[in-house]
Amino acid sequence: MTTYALVGAGPGLGLASASRFGAAGHTVALLSRSAEHLDDLVAGLDGDGIQARGYIADVLDPPSLTTALRTAADELGTVEVLQFSPVPRADFMKPVLDTTPTDLDDPLTFSIKGPVTCVNAVLPGMHTLGRGTLLFVNGGSAVRPHPERAGTSIAFAGESAYAHMLHDALAAENIYIAQLIVPGAIRPDAEHSSPSVLAERLYALHTDRDGFRHYAEPMPD
Repeated sequence: MTTYALVGAGPGLGLASASRFGAAGHTVALLSRSAEHLDDLVAGLDGDGIQARGYIADVLDPPSLTTALRTAADELGTVEVLQFSPVPRADFMKPVLDTTPTDLDDPLTFSIKGPVTCVNAVLPGMHTLGRGTLLFVNGGSAVRPHPERAGTSIAFAGESAYAHMLHDALAAENIYIAQLIVPGAIRPDAEHSSPSVLAERLYALHTDRDGFRHYAEPMPD
């Protein structure tokens, strides 16, 4: 049995994705900053018969990500699927003319150093398995920079470039990388961007393994 690891576990998209991959037979490793938060999510998954465990880690503290992912692999099984979808803080989204160099420290750690750290932690296991999937979930500013959300626009662009390079570099090794762009808000009543619909889409990306960038719905004009 292999593990689905979720960086940025939460009650919306994160829980829906964990449920979908868990239902497919993967053990589930949930990474979040809050132990109480993790306990609630694990309890919900356990109630559905999904083997899950929570690991405390902070995307802004890269060493904690490495420790959590390596521990999860030891305890639950090799990580075959990694989903990186933490929600950026609101203060990452200052207008571009109000953004200072210091304002970019946390967004760049969050969206670039964080993913690089996670990939480096799970890639050896994927090489041993001979397969793997890396899923990156981003908002629309990853492909269309927004002047009122400078921090995430800049950091998401770097994350996108990194993920795309991985897609090309690892294709021959049966390790698939995909980016899912969610242009609007994730809402339970959204036709294309509800947690359950997006979770199915992410699982389909894992199984179909076709192309790098995908959109939950068309970008607005």
